[in-house]
Amino acid sequence: MRGTRHRLRVGVGLLVAGALALSGCDSTPPEAGLSPSTSPTPSRTFTPGADGVGDPYFPTYGNGGYDVSRYTVKVRYDPAKDQLTGTTTVQATATADLSTFNLDLAGLTVSAVTVDGAPATHSRKRNELVIKPASGLINGNGFVAEITYSGVPKPLRNETLGDGGFLHTSDGAIALGQPESASTWFPVNDHPSDKAAYDFEVTVPDGLTAISNGVPGGKSSAGGWTTWKWSENSPMASYLSTLVIGKFRITTGEHKGRPVYSAVTTTVAKGAADASIAQTVAVADYLETVFGQYPFDAYGGVVVSDSRISYALETQSRPVYAASFFRQGENTEVVAHELAHQWFGDSVALVRWEDIWLNEGFATYAEWLWAEHTDEYTADQAFDNRYARLPAQVWQTAPGKPGVEGLFSESVYQRGGMTLHALRVAVGDKAFFEIVRTWAAEKRNGTATTAEFVALAERISGKQLDELFDAWLYGTKRPARPKAR
Repeated sequence: MRGTRHRLRVGVGLLVAGALALSGCDSTPPEAGLSPSTSPTPSRTFTPGADGVGDPYFPTYGNGGYDVSRYTVKVRYDPAKDQLTGTTTVQATATADLSTFNLDLAGLTVSAVTVDGAPATHSRKRNELVIKPASGLINGNGFVAEITYSGVPKPLRNETLGDGGFLHTSDGAIALGQPESASTWFPVNDHPSDKAAYDFEVTVPDGLTAISNGVPGGKSSAGGWTTWKWSENSPMASYLSTLVIGKFRITTGEHKGRPVYSAVTTTVAKGAADASIAQTVAVADYLETVFGQYPFDAYGGVVVSDSRISYALETQSRPVYAASFFRQGENTEVVAHELAHQWFGDSVALVRWEDIWLNEGFATYAEWLWAEHTDEYTADQAFDNRYARLPAQVWQTAPGKPGVEGLFSESVYQRGGMTLHALRVAVGDKAFFEIVRTWAAEKRNGTATTAEFVALAERISGKQLDELFDAWLYGTKRPARPKAR
């Protein structure tokens, strides 16, 4: 994400007791009451799944006891009434013997739930939907839950981080936000540690466009309504899902065998926003030379204009940008930032929010690399400028452990990027870019931690780097300028 202020998530088994020996042994008669071929059946204890994944910053985000593989989200939204109706199918695997399990769902009213086709009971606990299947879910077994719901969707209120989620607009809606937003329009395991594939079917009044993630699947119209289909088959963190409904200037095409789908709200005059988004594939192609193969099956971007959205977000395969980024003219720097997230933050996602510098540091550094590529300024110059001018507060906030209040602070972005440049200076260009490409390749479609990145950097460079990372990520004063080793 980049804010405008940064311009510069009871089977029963029979056990075979044994077999007779193949030669010369007499069998011993079984004890009374026991079959000679079976033993008592072990019992299972089914317990409720946790109502959070235990993230140190957001302990109640997400849920425990299962892993989702795919969501199929079918919703109808009527902007005139601000009413949403939907059915979401969740395909998952139990990771414990579950008597109940939770999904995150904020505000909307649930009318029916089934698990594996059988009716299930359900209750609400704040923004948690608690589901009790007709029988326990066995560890290791797959299951399918279907939830039907409706209501007036509302954004989530966070006093520290601001609002996120479903926003009603003058011509439709925008569902967007970090660190959580998906639970405002469909039931979900809302934490980046549980990535899944997604299918979206969004029905809106004729004349409106409904845009989401991934590959466009076409549209169909009936009775004054149009259904738009989208599919994201690469694993995606829930906060990276988006839904934007309204009137747009649409640009489509194909690049390297992948569809390109971009949109700019018609409330913004044609100009800088359109020109900037048109550079998406060019920027992605450059970043591919640095980071390795582009990780997803589609390209694109969406420009929205709403006073409540003053940031850009790396929604997977199709970032969403506030129109304010383009008020002063073309801005491919922010495009580079959000596209870099497709590798770092999207394809390589977080295990825990504390490590967000792995997302924002890489995206900030990509801005500097893009500026160097376009001969605007060098990465060295960007580093030196920040080293000399960043305020004391940035040095006092550790980007590797920023706290909830500092999750989107200048330290995470700027010191995060500077950490990578300090690493580059310390290990040299050859090792640095090998580290970056290997990180993106080895963690593709997965999740990662800072400790894993440090271990990789040390393995590839052959250098001991604890001192460097301790100073740049966890120190609370300005480190010494990096020196080549």
